[in-house]
Amino acid sequence: MTDKLNLPRISVLGCGWLGLALAKHLSSKGYDVKGSVMQEENLEELHQFGIKGYQIAFNPDLQVCSDDHFFETDIIVSCIPPKRRDDIESYYPKQIDSLKQEAQKHGVKKVLFISSTSVYPNTLGKVSEELQLSPEKASGKALVKAEKLLTQSDDFETTILRFGGLIGYDRHPGRFLSHRKELRNGSVPVNLIHQDDCVKIISEIIKQNVWGEVFNACCPEHPTRKDFYQKAARAANLPEPEFLEEEQMAYKWVDSSKLIKRLNYKFIYTSPLDTI
Repeated sequence: MTDKLNLPRISVLGCGWLGLALAKHLSSKGYDVKGSVMQEENLEELHQFGIKGYQIAFNPDLQVCSDDHFFETDIIVSCIPPKRRDDIESYYPKQIDSLKQEAQKHGVKKVLFISSTSVYPNTLGKVSEELQLSPEKASGKALVKAEKLLTQSDDFETTILRFGGLIGYDRHPGRFLSHRKELRNGSVPVNLIHQDDCVKIISEIIKQNVWGEVFNACCPEHPTRKDFYQKAARAANLPEPEFLEEEQMAYKWVDSSKLIKRLNYKFIYTSPLDTI
């Protein structure tokens, strides 16, 4: 039986597709879990799973907070991604800076920040956590700024988790490119990870008390874009996407070996093809 007295209190900021699955899992393991949503009507779903629900919204300052008890916790897991908007490079870091201020004010000691492999450029090769960050998209640039805001704080320890593309359950990749023709980049490797592995990795970081680290998290195997999406479409009984025959374009191959070694982690899905 799990001894709740020895388990940290956890607040999951952003109980969307990933955050809700995480909160449900941690609650089932005996953790005292709080979860946040932006809309009041989504609170009931949290309560149904025994999760203490709070309405929290950073716009970009903390403008909605049903109860600041949400921030009275040992660990905050931030699952709020940058939303598409013209000023994303300034707006999202302001959101995370507001989160940082709340964490400092309430004495939070650990922050787990869910980032993305979009912080890496297309390098025509393998990318590891030591690579200098020079993202090409605005969302990636926003994430880099957000990561720095958190890791430079002396008031709490931060671990950064850079996930690849998220797949699983209602995010069936067979629908992503089905029917499409003359697609490019068919020979480049995909960098994907299943929701089950995301939840398990976060749980292991918390369980093993691994802080002050930066980890990539993708399936260790990287099939080509063409092989993966054509197989996914076939599995969903949808028309396969058609790719152009062309020279290999710029790509990145995200290396998760640091995470595997540091956490002694065994992926549930070694290849994205295993998820289909």
